[in-house]
Amino acid sequence: MAEEKKKKAFITGIAGQDGSYLAELLLSKGYEVHGMQRWDSVFTTQRIEHLFQDPHLNGTRIFGHYGDMTDSGNIEKLINKIKPDEIYHLAAMSHVRVSFDMPEYTVNTDALGTLRVLEAIKNSGLPIKFYMAASSEMFGGINPPQNENTPFHPKSPYACAKVFSYHITRLYREAYGIYAANGILYNHESPRRGETFVTRKITRSIARIKAGLDKKIYLGNLDAKRDWGLSQEYIEVMYSILQQPESDDFVIATGETHSVKEFLEEAFRYAGFENWQQYIEIDPRYFRPAEVETLIGDPAKAKKILGWEPRIKFKELVRIMVDADFRRLELEPPGEGERIIKEKFPNRWWTKD
Repeated sequence: MAEEKKKKAFITGIAGQDGSYLAELLLSKGYEVHGMQRWDSVFTTQRIEHLFQDPHLNGTRIFGHYGDMTDSGNIEKLINKIKPDEIYHLAAMSHVRVSFDMPEYTVNTDALGTLRVLEAIKNSGLPIKFYMAASSEMFGGINPPQNENTPFHPKSPYACAKVFSYHITRLYREAYGIYAANGILYNHESPRRGETFVTRKITRSIARIKAGLDKKIYLGNLDAKRDWGLSQEYIEVMYSILQQPESDDFVIATGETHSVKEFLEEAFRYAGFENWQQYIEIDPRYFRPAEVETLIGDPAKAKKILGWEPRIKFKELVRIMVDADFRRLELEPPGEGERIIKEKFPNRWWTKD
């Protein structure tokens, strides 16, 4: 009996929060995983270094490739070389506030980068399934809750670029018959979240204050409300989206919204602090030129078609992230976060953070 062909996946942005978790999930399912990352003189692969093996060893199933979303020739070369069954396009300049400082680069990377991948798939003639990481930021100023039929009103260069990516993905699906799906993911956080994103900035700073390393957290708009979920759950649904008989677009969210102020209050309270206000300074540089006040997703379609519902809600997410940052500084964590993970994910496929 012939051996079953091993599936291949190609992940752009493998070194990011989502890319690292996705690589672990796919490896746990027996995939051969290829990841693209930008070359940098600074070491930026901390999230994935535990996954890589010597490519010369028999049985190695994860491989790294250098590339950039602005280099169409290299993207096409990699796709033709790897011949993946699935492409998960996660690479982006993903910091909304920074996109105002680098609008041209953001659009070149996030919008035209998606087009470059889709063109490479079309030109290859291979039956590749394509997942595009869209964003709740595309809805911008539209009143919540938002679903797959809600119009877009982007309020940042990042969001504008993602709107283009969303529509060009749908166009290539309809015009060329490519299996191309959009996952409209709301804010999803984890212990691997970048330290400049507000949730991780808060939990990391609380641990540093506890350790006597910092005295203040400098933040922007505390009234902004977001629909926050756990990254690992959203990774699972990314995979599920590409396993459907036909490609489609899905909103992935918890259906709840909480302000940055609420995140602060909950994180400080859980960490054993009183009077969190004494540790906060507002810095105008962190305000956006155009603010998105409230985002809430309606994941009804994902529940109906994918059978997906979030297991982790707001307070549990806060506890998981605080515990992880306490452990990083070798502080004794409150411990509730680890208990939640063990209870909700008894067969956890990712490594400890």
